[in-house]
Amino acid sequence: MDFSDVLLTVDYDRTLTAPDSTIPERNLEAIRYFMERGGAFTVNTGRSVPMSRVFMDIVPVNAPLLLYNGSAAYNVRTGKLEFCHEIHLDLWQTVNTARTLFPDLTVEVQGLEAHYVYPENPGWAAFCRRQQCACLTVKPGDDLGTFLKFSFYGTFCDDTVNSLFHGTDEEIRRMDEAEALLKKTFGQHCEVFRAAARIIDVHAKGVSKARSARELQQRLGRKILVCAGDADNDLSMMRDADFAYAPADAHIASQFETVCACADGAVADVIYEKIPGILKNIG
Repeated sequence: MDFSDVLLTVDYDRTLTAPDSTIPERNLEAIRYFMERGGAFTVNTGRSVPMSRVFMDIVPVNAPLLLYNGSAAYNVRTGKLEFCHEIHLDLWQTVNTARTLFPDLTVEVQGLEAHYVYPENPGWAAFCRRQQCACLTVKPGDDLGTFLKFSFYGTFCDDTVNSLFHGTDEEIRRMDEAEALLKKTFGQHCEVFRAAARIIDVHAKGVSKARSARELQQRLGRKILVCAGDADNDLSMMRDADFAYAPADAHIASQFETVCACADGAVADVIYEKIPGILKNIG
């Protein structure tokens, strides 16, 4: 089977990984199989460069990582950005406005070298350490580098990503209110994504996983874009893809053709079962 016409981009958390953040070996074997036969593969995630280091030496890719929900493409081999879309607002004015609006939420800036928070938050620091992500507490006016993304978190119940996908009715209502106010406050200049029940991400206007996937597809000269994802921030790439699949246990499973549950190797199902059928039908 020749996969040289295909670019496959997949979400990381709860698509490539199981809910406990482990990566099924079946997925890794399938990715290697796919690339050996000419396919272009990468991860398309809301994670930053620092938070993606946890998997950079584990997950094989042969195309730039699509990070920050589409704000940047990162070449693992060179350690450089292939392209990026910056937020055109003053960073600290934006952070201070957010802190005033949402004193009960953790406001984080995701940089290229580390994640930054002000003021200190022990729960956030433990969460970053669990993700093997460099994290720093900063003070107003510090230079945080390229302004690609800032995020809002609810209360840290523990140090796992999975815990932020759930919340009490009151916590969900609070995040709903925050999302609406963020769109009203920053919507003219930014995109606001609900990455999980208790995570809200903010990016430059026009940024999306779909835009970055299509931009990468054009750069690589691949004819077919296949995507896989599980959450609301994957909707843009899933709807825009030529073919899209969701794990059976995904939050958005009812909207797309499904493969097995993420813990059972959903990405492997896409590679072994779905893409060969696509190529056969097109051929």
